[in-house]
Amino acid sequence: MIGKLSGTLLEKNPPQVLVDCNGVGYEVDVPMSTFYNLGEVGQPISLLTHFVVREDAQLLYGFATAPERHAFKHLIKISGVGPRMALAVLSGMSVTDLINTVASQDTARIVKVPGIGKKTAERLMLELKGKLGDGVSIGFSFTSDNQGDILQALLALGYSDKDAGTAVKAMPNDIGVSDGIKMALKALAK
Repeated sequence: MIGKLSGTLLEKNPPQVLVDCNGVGYEVDVPMSTFYNLGEVGQPISLLTHFVVREDAQLLYGFATAPERHAFKHLIKISGVGPRMALAVLSGMSVTDLINTVASQDTARIVKVPGIGKKTAERLMLELKGKLGDGVSIGFSFTSDNQGDILQALLALGYSDKDAGTAVKAMPNDIGVSDGIKMALKALAK
């Protein structure tokens, strides 16, 4: 529903930020990896978001990068892992570390995250295997928001992290989203 917010950073209260978007203030919970990379209060920011509607609350979670949001979405699909625990995982390790931890099935590494016990760690390893990547360093860093949007579209279409990331990295930095998706689909069809 709400996929991205761009506005002015009004407040920073870990793990929550307040973003003013044309006069409307959105409270957004973010992982600490995103929190530490935010600018100062009063600076413009842009966050990719995930909107959660529950019986008792409507919550908005924000991420600096598309891979963070992608990992968050996979984490909250796991039984017993809610948004708070998913934020704890992403606050305790980078997405690349998470991918490599899952690829190597290193439960000891993920147990170090506060709130994650041995059984939850084992469930995370089992459920995430093959869903986040193959363990090669897939820490995507794109120079434009469009590249992140193109990556998200490819992931939504069912392409793997590795294939989608490779296709997007081969594109020019200033490409538009629709042109980029077309170009990526042609490249992936070969």
